[in-house]
Amino acid sequence: MARILAFDYGQKRVGVAATDPLQIIANAVDTIETKLIFDFIKTYLTKEQVETFVVGYPYNDGFKENSVLPHVKKFIARLEKTYPAIPVVKVDESFTSRMAMETMVMSGVSKKERRKKENLDKISATIILQNYMETR
Repeated sequence: MARILAFDYGQKRVGVAATDPLQIIANAVDTIETKLIFDFIKTYLTKEQVETFVVGYPYNDGFKENSVLPHVKKFIARLEKTYPAIPVVKVDESFTSRMAMETMVMSGVSKKERRKKENLDKISATIILQNYMETR
């Protein structure tokens, strides 16, 4: 069975998470500089089969579009154009950053590590992926 690859897209960094091959567990993979994300995906796909891309879709409270949304739309369009055989699913990413921070606090992650945005991004991607897995 192929993996599901999820993204928490940001203008500076992209958090990446993936399922195990049996699609049971969502795992944080890495945080990649936005300008390098398509190089990362290309390399990842040479090593692993991916059946679906899941992208966190940003909304503000009240479901108003937020300022990152145009960038996410461009990212999704490029994913669809570059990898037409792999479907892209949008998942509401509301509150994932807050949930990621709470997860780090509850897990005993030090303040120094919690300040690293890279950690927050990949945990957010994992939460996005887990939400997708629970609702499909």
